[in-house]
Amino acid sequence: MPRKNAPSHGTARQNAPTHFSDLSLDPRILRAIQDLGFDKPTPIQAAAIPELLGGVDMIGGARTGSGKTAAFGIPLIERVKDGGRHVRALVLAPTRELAKQVAGALDDLARHLPIKILTIYGGVGYRDQLRGLRSGSSVVVGTPGRVKDLLSRGALDLSGLEVLVLDEADEMLQMGFIEDIEEVLDASPEGRQIALFSATMPPPIERIAQRYLTDPAEIQVEGDALTASHVTQAWIKTSHRRKAEALERILMASKRDAVLVFARTRARVAELGKELGMHGFSVDALHGDLSQSAREAVLAKLRAKQVDVVVATDVAARGLDVDHISHVINYDLPENSETHVHRIGRTARAGREGLAITFVTQREMGKFNRIQKDLGERIDRMPVPNDADILAYQRQSLIDELDEAMDASGSEHAEAWLEEILESSGWSAPDVAAAALAMLALERNFDLRASNRPSKAPEERDRGSSDRGEKTEEDFAHLNQVELFFAAGRRDGLRPADFVGALCNEADLPSSSIGRITMGGHKSFVGLPRRVADHLLRERATLEIRGTTHPLRLSNQSQDQSAGIDSSSSNSNDRGNRSSKREDGDTFRRHPSKGRSPKKHHKKGKSNKNKGKRKHHRNNDKK
Repeated sequence: MPRKNAPSHGTARQNAPTHFSDLSLDPRILRAIQDLGFDKPTPIQAAAIPELLGGVDMIGGARTGSGKTAAFGIPLIERVKDGGRHVRALVLAPTRELAKQVAGALDDLARHLPIKILTIYGGVGYRDQLRGLRSGSSVVVGTPGRVKDLLSRGALDLSGLEVLVLDEADEMLQMGFIEDIEEVLDASPEGRQIALFSATMPPPIERIAQRYLTDPAEIQVEGDALTASHVTQAWIKTSHRRKAEALERILMASKRDAVLVFARTRARVAELGKELGMHGFSVDALHGDLSQSAREAVLAKLRAKQVDVVVATDVAARGLDVDHISHVINYDLPENSETHVHRIGRTARAGREGLAITFVTQREMGKFNRIQKDLGERIDRMPVPNDADILAYQRQSLIDELDEAMDASGSEHAEAWLEEILESSGWSAPDVAAAALAMLALERNFDLRASNRPSKAPEERDRGSSDRGEKTEEDFAHLNQVELFFAAGRRDGLRPADFVGALCNEADLPSSSIGRITMGGHKSFVGLPRRVADHLLRERATLEIRGTTHPLRLSNQSQDQSAGIDSSSSNSNDRGNRSSKREDGDTFRRHPSKGRSPKKHHKKGKSNKNKGKRKHHRNNDKK
């Protein structure tokens, strides 16, 4: 039966404890807390645990990562510490990932107690979950949809429920679970204790609190519910066309751990993930089209630090709980302030620092200003890193790695080897050091010859143009006027960095002149300005990439489009053009039979078509 009493919105009614030992907890629970390495409760735990131990209902305003799971988990385990075969406690969570995380945390707290915890969620079969309910579980953690489904089947009995927790209630509202939550609340017995946790309090969640909670204590230890003060924020003004480049520059110029990038649609997530992967970043995508096993595989790689960039939609990232996310990037502006808070709350976890960067277009400035107003804080604007910023970061990173290597064990053996090299070769120590630095720089894909003079970042190149979008597109197109074709790709062990390194170090091209690099299994295309390609093909016939010599030649499309490269002036270019036509034709363009070129075939087709028309007209004349 629902409760009609309106919440009092009171504050904590007991003095906050400074240590877990100050709480009247079962010694077995205290032992589990000590096993986990916890000593002092976080602010939300210090405020919430005494209230919940007292048996009152509670509304908790707490962001993800504040320790709220233990805030309701410790009193919950204390309440059901004797176990039992019927369900005594139920926790509702918005996603299967969060449900599994909560169940794991409760299991850690109950490790010395006879409590069985069951996790139930959709996307998997019913058999194991039904077996778990039949065998008896004291605590159930589940998603609203599956919990309601099992209730309607008569498999889940809540008649003996003592504690009900709604975790991340606003997330469940956004995912459309509000009716399911109300059905579960209606199915629970009168007198059960309810704890509602939510980072924000939209009107539907307020109505649930007013209808179902009795004189609840309201715990809000971080000021207003809509807060992001624990995260350092910045924003970048950019056009849609420049977003991908701005993102890549941030990734190349930032000292970072894992990065979570939010895009609006599944298609955008998949496209952006593919593009970042083509440019050499370790990236994976999270979106609704992934199966549960594929989704869990991505999260497992992220937690194991086998991937450092994840592009995700809002729905796919819900419940994602990874401590080492250092950056959250809003590639697409969130729809509202609540979504913004939930996104950026994925960083700055467990007391760590975190940076959230939001991309804003000219048309989105009004919406972004409203988000700032709702947050009650001004977010600073930051520039897109330019070439000098990227180079400075790359150099400093290399210095930091060298500093660590000097302190590492085994460096004395390297010193002895260096002495041998100097004695046997007659080289000087600076010569060896310079050569070693050049090799390390090549391996890390940056050009030691580049100037430290700041170059223009994307948004700086756009300034002063009457049409910023056109200027931006012109600059980008200039780097991709023609394309070189290489008959080797990812399956041959090559990366985009290998092409950049070979062109910079072997062919003496500046890295700023290299455009888009597109790679397939056994083929690759490298964009260049027409003038740069002209010079390169006049000077060289081949290019050595990772020990293998490859002929330099244009792609078929570039040959058709490029009138600026004088093939008659270079034998190597003649040879390259002819061979690339044969190879490209077989691989990428389905040419007609009998050796006809595409243009001749097209003309013949047009001629036949006209001939047919003339015949048709003659027949009409005869008629």
